[in-house]
Amino acid sequence: NEIVAIISIIENGTKDKTENTTFRKSEDLFAIRQFHKEFPETLPFIFNQNLKEFITTTFGEGFFITKSIYFDKPEKSNWFVAYHQDLTISVNKKVEITNFKNWTVKQNQFAVQPPNEILENNFTIRIHLDKTTKDNGALKVINNSHSKGVFKVDDLELENETICEVEKGGVMIMKPLLFHASNKTTNNERRRVIHIEFSNQQL
Repeated sequence: NEIVAIISIIENGTKDKTENTTFRKSEDLFAIRQFHKEFPETLPFIFNQNLKEFITTTFGEGFFITKSIYFDKPEKSNWFVAYHQDLTISVNKKVEITNFKNWTVKQNQFAVQPPNEILENNFTIRIHLDKTTKDNGALKVINNSHSKGVFKVDDLELENETICEVEKGGVMIMKPLLFHASNKTTNNERRRVIHIEFSNQQL
């Protein structure tokens, strides 16, 4: 019921908003950055008692949303993402601080690569609005790669790869430093995911 409600809010809210600067639309991908700000009415359905209890028991208290993106990969999408780590955090302004580097701005949102200990403490939740398999872009990850810090993709050991298939309504939890990738869609099945990053450190 919650997934149906979330999908309905997104579909009704995107009908006349395709020119919005936080929306990115192509034949292969529809993405909404700052999703929780664009669609705050989805938050009560996302943060149900199950998810709130899971976050608290797994990670502890005091975590808040730092980034949220909605990904809609259409049925015939050729979009794929190569192996990478998520190395930036979102902040509200630019301040030159030691060990914070690689500043960028997307849709009026500053992002920066923080020291590793901040990324190691953060976590990401991916809520699947469709069944996701190896055939429609389920994430591939390199086991335990998040425990080795930041390193070049050339140094990856691909034999430790796992494909993370998730049922509709399922949740995947990962660390930003985990190397992850996504293949093209081959089974003509849509893949919609809400990607939310969390931190408990006010910068």
